[in-house]
Amino acid sequence: MSVENLVLKNLLNDEEYVRKTLPFIKSEYFADSGERNLFQIISKYFSDYNVSPSKEALEIEAGNLSNISDDQYKGLLEYIKNIDDEKSDLQWALDTTEKWCKERAIYLALMESIKIADGNNSERGPEAIPSILSDALAVSFDNHIGHDYLEDFEERYDSYHRVDSKIPFDIEMLNKITKGGLVNKSLNIALAGTGVGKSLFMCHVASSCLMQGHNVLYITMEMAEEKIAERIDANLLNVNIQDLSQLPKMMFENKVNRIAKKTQGKLIVKEYPTASAHVGHFRALLNDLALKKSFKPDIIFVDYLNICASSRYKGSANINSYTLVKSIAEELRGLAVEAQVPIVSATQTTRSGYGSSDVDLTDTSESFGLPATADLMLALISTEELEQIGQIMVKQLKNRYNDPTVNKRFVVGIDRAKMRLYDCEQSAQKNIVDSGQDLEEDLNPTDILKKFTGFKV
Repeated sequence: MSVENLVLKNLLNDEEYVRKTLPFIKSEYFADSGERNLFQIISKYFSDYNVSPSKEALEIEAGNLSNISDDQYKGLLEYIKNIDDEKSDLQWALDTTEKWCKERAIYLALMESIKIADGNNSERGPEAIPSILSDALAVSFDNHIGHDYLEDFEERYDSYHRVDSKIPFDIEMLNKITKGGLVNKSLNIALAGTGVGKSLFMCHVASSCLMQGHNVLYITMEMAEEKIAERIDANLLNVNIQDLSQLPKMMFENKVNRIAKKTQGKLIVKEYPTASAHVGHFRALLNDLALKKSFKPDIIFVDYLNICASSRYKGSANINSYTLVKSIAEELRGLAVEAQVPIVSATQTTRSGYGSSDVDLTDTSESFGLPATADLMLALISTEELEQIGQIMVKQLKNRYNDPTVNKRFVVGIDRAKMRLYDCEQSAQKNIVDSGQDLEEDLNPTDILKKFTGFKV
């Protein structure tokens, strides 16, 4: 008996087998057209009636096929009559079917790849081959279809006490508001006006992640690869960005080598033309990096979200900016879930928010769908007063990691010459209006009462 016979027999005779395998079996896995037709009949019948067809129903449905000849119909009837009515051992049948699905998926992927390589596929190019092969290699029977609240309580209890794998910041306040750093499968956004420090913020965090030993992928569509690398050089080499071009080659090489000895991670910067790349390109890049450099990022930076393209809407599509930017945000968060990494990106403020010292969610440019999708959204605020003392204010706009009303506003130091952020002394955080910090730590009871109207002291 062939595996195809085994599959069709159990699809007719074993309901548990059907429910565990049918979502993963594809009609193209059957090389024989007759077996393929039978599988399609069984699959449609089960979808319509939630039970497997009897042999009589199978014969009637086979007679309704319009794309087969009389000889093929007679062959189908003979095949149906010869199907064994006995069930196979369930676990053995499941294991055998899963192995067969994997082998067929890989075989078909190889055939499709050869067709593409020979130029016989007008719809897909050679860049699609890594994705086709990786999808085939990932075929498996995943029987997890949801969390049973009553039966899976132990799993839920363990999740409450499990320490999530996080990528910490090197800024104390950022770690405090995120409970230790960025988690996988999350989209994290920095909101700021032009020239305030969006790219500086992302380059600093990327540099910090590299020095922690993480693999970092930095995708840029705003500045050239060399410009991003220059900012990271200024940060990591502790050299003013204007002085980098004056460093002797030997000194520059020695500094870079010292950095390389301090970390096990890698940082790769990839440039795309503005508004030309979407998550499909990023997914292909991840496949290329895995195949060509054995590189899997632990965190991805996209500089920046608004100048990405959408994989769902083409550039010529007549859509508004709200839909477009929301679509890009959803696609990036989907990529974060798929790749199981945090993604960090940025967005511009509106014109009214550019000069504001109290940026809010409503100051997000182009689409309010972006903050609706993001897991963490921070506003970077710069004023003349803050610039004079070398600080920048950070305001929590949205935070799924922690309570955003605690430490709602705080300041961090900024060194623009070296493209670097740093912790301020705790005294710098005091008396920030609406910071959300505990007043009792800073004020006596009399001062606390004075903060509220209607109290006489």
